[in-house]
Amino acid sequence: MTVLIAGCGDLGTQAGLGFAEAGHRVVGWRRSAGKLPPSIEGQSVDLTGELPTIPGDTDVVVIALTADGRSEAAYRATYFDGTANLLAALERDGVAPRRIVFVSSTAVYGNDDGAWVDETTSPSPSTPTGAVLRETEQLLAQRAPQSVMLRLSGIYGPGRTRLIDQVRNGSESTGGVPHWTNRIHRDDAAAAIVHIAGLEAPAGAYLGTDDEPALLAEVQAFLAAELGLPLPEGTAREAESGATGKRCSNGLLRASGFEFAYPTYRDGYRAVLQGIGIRHP
Repeated sequence: MTVLIAGCGDLGTQAGLGFAEAGHRVVGWRRSAGKLPPSIEGQSVDLTGELPTIPGDTDVVVIALTADGRSEAAYRATYFDGTANLLAALERDGVAPRRIVFVSSTAVYGNDDGAWVDETTSPSPSTPTGAVLRETEQLLAQRAPQSVMLRLSGIYGPGRTRLIDQVRNGSESTGGVPHWTNRIHRDDAAAAIVHIAGLEAPAGAYLGTDDEPALLAEVQAFLAAELGLPLPEGTAREAESGATGKRCSNGLLRASGFEFAYPTYRDGYRAVLQGIGIRHP
Protein backbone atom coordinates (compact mmCIF):
# COMPACT_ATOMS: atom_id res chain seq x y z
CA MET A 1 0.00 0.00 0.00
CA THR A 2 1.25 3.47 -0.88
CA VAL A 3 0.53 6.61 1.10
CA LEU A 4 0.91 9.92 -0.72
CA ILE A 5 1.62 12.97 1.42
CA ALA A 6 0.79 16.07 -0.61
CA GLY A 7 2.50 18.85 1.30
CA CYS A 8 5.26 17.05 3.17
CA GLY A 9 6.37 19.86 5.47
CA ASP A 10 6.93 19.52 9.19
CA LEU A 11 3.53 18.01 9.99
CA GLY A 12 3.30 15.96 6.80
CA THR A 13 6.78 14.56 7.35
CA GLN A 14 5.94 13.53 10.90
CA ALA A 15 2.80 11.79 9.67
CA GLY A 16 4.79 10.16 6.86
CA LEU A 17 7.24 8.74 9.38
CA GLY A 18 4.29 7.27 11.25
CA PHE A 19 2.97 5.58 8.11
CA ALA A 20 6.45 4.29 7.23
CA GLU A 21 6.86 2.91 10.75
CA ALA A 22 3.62 0.97 10.21
CA GLY A 23 5.16 -0.66 7.14
CA HIS A 24 3.65 1.43 4.34
CA ARG A 25 5.41 2.88 1.33
CA VAL A 26 5.29 6.66 1.67
CA VAL A 27 5.69 9.14 -1.18
CA GLY A 28 6.14 12.74 -0.10
CA TRP A 29 5.56 15.78 -2.28
CA ARG A 30 7.19 19.05 -1.30
CA ARG A 31 9.00 21.82 -3.11
CA SER A 32 12.41 20.66 -1.82
CA ALA A 33 12.33 16.87 -1.63
CA GLY A 34 15.96 16.70 -0.52
CA LYS A 35 14.87 17.75 2.98
CA LEU A 36 12.87 14.55 3.52
CA PRO A 37 14.16 11.58 5.57
CA PRO A 38 15.15 8.36 3.75
CA SER A 39 12.00 6.47 4.78
CA ILE A 40 9.90 8.87 2.67
CA GLU A 41 10.30 8.77 -1.12
CA GLY A 42 10.58 12.46 -1.82
CA GLN A 43 9.53 14.18 -5.04
CA SER A 44 10.05 17.89 -5.64
CA VAL A 45 6.58 19.08 -6.56
CA ASP A 46 4.72 22.37 -6.75
CA LEU A 47 1.11 21.37 -6.13
CA THR A 48 -0.17 24.22 -8.30
CA GLY A 49 1.89 23.08 -11.31
CA GLU A 50 1.99 19.90 -13.38
CA LEU A 51 1.90 16.92 -11.06
CA PRO A 52 3.86 13.67 -11.45
CA THR A 53 2.19 10.32 -12.02
CA ILE A 54 0.49 9.07 -8.87
CA PRO A 55 1.30 5.45 -7.94
CA GLY A 56 -1.57 3.18 -8.95
CA ASP A 57 -1.67 1.43 -5.56
CA THR A 58 -2.12 4.68 -3.61
CA ASP A 59 -4.52 3.79 -0.81
CA VAL A 60 -4.30 6.96 1.27
CA VAL A 61 -3.71 10.58 0.31
CA VAL A 62 -2.90 13.14 2.98
CA ILE A 63 -3.26 16.80 2.03
CA ALA A 64 -1.22 18.81 4.54
CA LEU A 65 -0.49 22.14 2.91
CA THR A 66 1.07 25.39 4.13
CA ALA A 67 0.26 28.66 2.38
CA ASP A 68 3.05 31.07 1.48
CA GLY A 69 1.32 33.84 3.44
CA ARG A 70 -1.76 34.76 5.46
CA SER A 71 -3.60 36.48 2.61
CA GLU A 72 -6.77 35.15 1.02
CA ALA A 73 -4.96 34.92 -2.32
CA ALA A 74 -2.14 32.83 -0.85
CA TYR A 75 -4.62 30.47 0.80
CA ARG A 76 -6.68 30.11 -2.36
CA ALA A 77 -3.63 29.35 -4.51
CA THR A 78 -2.34 26.76 -2.04
CA TYR A 79 -5.39 25.12 -0.54
CA PHE A 80 -8.23 25.39 -3.04
CA ASP A 81 -6.29 25.46 -6.31
CA GLY A 82 -3.69 22.96 -5.10
CA THR A 83 -6.34 20.51 -3.92
CA ALA A 84 -8.33 20.88 -7.15
CA ASN A 85 -5.15 20.17 -9.10
CA LEU A 86 -4.47 17.05 -7.03
CA LEU A 87 -8.01 15.76 -7.56
CA ALA A 88 -7.60 16.29 -11.30
CA ALA A 89 -4.32 14.31 -11.24
CA LEU A 90 -6.02 11.43 -9.42
CA GLU A 91 -8.69 11.37 -12.11
CA ARG A 92 -6.05 11.70 -14.85
CA ASP A 93 -4.18 8.65 -13.55
CA GLY A 94 -7.28 6.61 -12.70
CA VAL A 95 -6.31 6.37 -9.03
CA ALA A 96 -9.10 6.05 -6.46
CA PRO A 97 -7.62 6.10 -2.95
CA ARG A 98 -9.62 4.52 -0.16
CA ARG A 99 -9.14 7.57 2.05
CA ILE A 100 -8.19 11.20 1.65
CA VAL A 101 -7.31 13.10 4.84
CA PHE A 102 -7.43 16.86 4.46
CA VAL A 103 -5.66 18.84 7.17
CA SER A 104 -7.97 21.78 7.78
CA SER A 105 -8.34 24.16 10.72
CA THR A 106 -10.77 25.06 13.47
CA ALA A 107 -10.76 28.47 11.73
CA VAL A 108 -13.70 27.14 9.70
CA TYR A 109 -15.71 27.86 12.85
CA GLY A 110 -16.14 31.59 13.25
CA ASN A 111 -17.49 31.33 16.80
CA ASP A 112 -16.00 33.91 19.13
CA ASP A 113 -18.32 33.95 22.12
CA GLY A 114 -16.49 31.46 24.32
CA ALA A 115 -18.92 28.64 23.56
CA TRP A 116 -17.98 25.01 22.90
CA VAL A 117 -17.77 23.81 19.30
CA ASP A 118 -17.64 20.27 17.93
CA GLU A 119 -18.33 18.45 14.68
CA THR A 120 -22.07 19.18 14.96
CA THR A 121 -21.40 22.93 14.95
CA SER A 122 -22.09 24.46 11.54
CA PRO A 123 -18.90 25.92 10.03
CA SER A 124 -19.22 29.67 9.62
CA PRO A 125 -15.76 31.15 9.06
CA SER A 126 -15.28 34.75 10.09
CA THR A 127 -12.06 35.34 8.12
CA PRO A 128 -11.30 35.18 4.38
CA THR A 129 -8.64 32.49 4.93
CA GLY A 130 -11.05 30.40 7.01
CA ALA A 131 -13.58 30.74 4.19
CA VAL A 132 -11.05 29.36 1.68
CA LEU A 133 -10.44 26.34 3.91
CA ARG A 134 -14.18 25.75 4.13
CA GLU A 135 -14.52 26.00 0.34
CA THR A 136 -11.74 23.44 -0.01
CA GLU A 137 -13.51 21.11 2.41
CA GLN A 138 -16.69 21.42 0.34
CA LEU A 139 -14.77 20.75 -2.87
CA LEU A 140 -13.42 17.51 -1.40
CA ALA A 141 -16.79 16.45 -0.04
CA GLN A 142 -18.33 16.88 -3.49
CA ARG A 143 -15.61 15.36 -5.66
CA ALA A 144 -14.06 12.83 -3.25
CA PRO A 145 -16.65 11.66 -0.70
CA GLN A 146 -14.08 9.34 0.89
CA SER A 147 -12.39 12.46 2.27
CA VAL A 148 -12.14 13.19 6.00
CA MET A 149 -11.50 16.70 7.30
CA LEU A 150 -9.12 16.95 10.26
CA ARG A 151 -9.69 20.42 11.71
CA LEU A 152 -6.64 21.19 13.80
CA SER A 153 -6.40 23.85 16.46
CA GLY A 154 -3.14 25.74 17.08
CA ILE A 155 -0.15 23.45 16.55
CA TYR A 156 2.86 23.73 18.84
CA GLY A 157 5.87 21.51 19.38
CA PRO A 158 9.50 21.23 18.24
CA GLY A 159 10.40 24.39 16.35
CA ARG A 160 7.01 25.95 17.13
CA THR A 161 7.89 27.95 20.22
CA ARG A 162 6.36 31.35 19.50
CA LEU A 163 4.44 31.56 22.78
CA ILE A 164 7.45 30.35 24.78
CA ASP A 165 9.61 32.98 23.07
CA GLN A 166 7.08 35.70 23.84
CA VAL A 167 7.05 34.78 27.53
CA ARG A 168 10.84 34.63 27.65
CA ASN A 169 11.34 38.07 26.12
CA GLY A 170 8.38 39.70 27.85
CA SER A 171 6.43 40.49 24.67
CA GLU A 172 3.34 38.44 25.50
CA SER A 173 0.03 40.26 25.61
CA THR A 174 -1.43 40.95 29.03
CA GLY A 175 -4.69 42.40 30.23
CA GLY A 176 -7.62 43.06 27.94
CA VAL A 177 -10.56 40.76 27.35
CA PRO A 178 -9.86 37.13 28.42
CA HIS A 179 -9.54 34.81 25.43
CA TRP A 180 -9.96 31.05 25.04
CA THR A 181 -7.24 29.21 23.11
CA ASN A 182 -7.02 25.66 21.79
CA ARG A 183 -3.93 23.74 20.80
CA ILE A 184 -2.48 20.37 19.84
CA HIS A 185 1.10 19.09 19.94
CA ARG A 186 2.64 18.48 16.51
CA ASP A 187 3.24 14.81 17.29
CA ASP A 188 -0.39 14.26 18.30
CA ALA A 189 -1.58 16.04 15.15
CA ALA A 190 0.57 13.73 13.01
CA ALA A 191 -0.59 10.65 14.93
CA ALA A 192 -4.22 11.72 14.42
CA ILE A 193 -3.65 11.78 10.65
CA VAL A 194 -2.35 8.21 10.72
CA HIS A 195 -5.17 7.12 13.04
CA ILE A 196 -7.94 8.59 10.89
CA ALA A 197 -6.47 7.09 7.72
CA GLY A 198 -6.78 3.65 9.29
CA LEU A 199 -10.39 3.91 10.46
CA GLU A 200 -12.83 1.65 8.63
CA ALA A 201 -15.84 3.94 8.81
CA PRO A 202 -14.72 7.42 9.90
CA ALA A 203 -16.89 10.45 10.35
CA GLY A 204 -16.66 13.18 7.74
CA ALA A 205 -14.76 15.51 10.06
CA TYR A 206 -12.85 15.48 13.34
CA LEU A 207 -11.58 18.25 15.56
CA GLY A 208 -7.91 17.72 16.31
CA THR A 209 -7.33 19.46 19.61
CA ASP A 210 -6.19 18.42 23.06
CA ASP A 211 -8.35 17.81 26.13
CA GLU A 212 -8.18 21.26 27.65
CA PRO A 213 -9.04 24.59 26.06
CA ALA A 214 -7.33 27.25 28.16
CA LEU A 215 -7.42 30.98 28.67
CA LEU A 216 -4.35 32.54 27.10
CA ALA A 217 -3.24 34.20 30.36
CA GLU A 218 -3.30 30.82 32.11
CA VAL A 219 -0.98 29.32 29.50
CA GLN A 220 1.33 32.32 29.75
CA ALA A 221 1.40 32.06 33.54
CA PHE A 222 2.18 28.33 33.32
CA LEU A 223 5.08 28.95 30.93
CA ALA A 224 6.45 31.75 33.10
CA ALA A 225 6.45 29.40 36.10
CA GLU A 226 8.15 26.63 34.09
CA LEU A 227 10.79 29.09 32.90
CA GLY A 228 11.33 30.38 36.43
CA LEU A 229 10.22 33.86 35.40
CA PRO A 230 7.96 36.24 37.31
CA LEU A 231 4.41 36.61 36.05
CA PRO A 232 4.18 39.41 33.49
CA GLU A 233 2.92 42.62 35.03
CA GLY A 234 -0.84 42.85 34.63
CA THR A 235 -1.30 39.10 34.27
CA ALA A 236 -3.83 37.64 36.65
CA ARG A 237 -6.13 34.68 36.56
CA GLU A 238 -8.78 35.61 34.06
CA ALA A 239 -12.45 35.10 34.68
CA GLU A 240 -14.01 32.61 32.28
CA SER A 241 -17.23 34.57 31.97
CA GLY A 242 -17.14 36.97 29.06
CA ALA A 243 -14.09 35.38 27.46
CA THR A 244 -13.87 35.57 23.68
CA GLY A 245 -12.69 32.82 21.36
CA LYS A 246 -14.08 29.29 21.33
CA ARG A 247 -13.59 26.02 23.17
CA CYS A 248 -13.01 23.05 20.88
CA SER A 249 -14.06 19.55 21.88
CA ASN A 250 -12.08 16.45 20.88
CA GLY A 251 -14.84 14.09 22.03
CA LEU A 252 -15.43 12.53 18.62
CA LEU A 253 -11.73 11.92 17.99
CA ARG A 254 -11.40 10.39 21.46
CA ALA A 255 -14.45 8.19 20.83
CA SER A 256 -12.79 6.82 17.68
CA GLY A 257 -10.05 5.31 19.84
CA PHE A 258 -7.39 7.97 19.51
CA GLU A 259 -5.12 8.51 22.50
CA PHE A 260 -3.07 11.65 23.04
CA ALA A 261 0.59 11.56 23.98
CA TYR A 262 0.15 15.14 25.26
CA PRO A 263 -3.46 15.51 26.46
CA THR A 264 -2.98 19.04 27.84
CA TYR A 265 -0.79 22.03 27.08
CA ARG A 266 1.08 21.39 30.33
CA ASP A 267 2.20 17.93 29.17
CA GLY A 268 3.16 19.16 25.73
CA TYR A 269 4.94 22.35 26.68
CA ARG A 270 6.99 20.56 29.35
CA ALA A 271 8.20 18.18 26.63
CA VAL A 272 9.02 21.10 24.33
CA LEU A 273 10.91 22.91 27.08
CA GLN A 274 12.85 19.77 27.91
CA GLY A 275 13.69 19.40 24.21
CA ILE A 276 15.34 22.84 24.20
CA GLY A 277 17.20 22.16 27.42
CA ILE A 278 14.84 23.83 29.90
CA ARG A 279 13.68 21.70 32.80
CA HIS A 280 11.09 22.40 35.43
CA PRO A 281 12.70 24.56 38.15
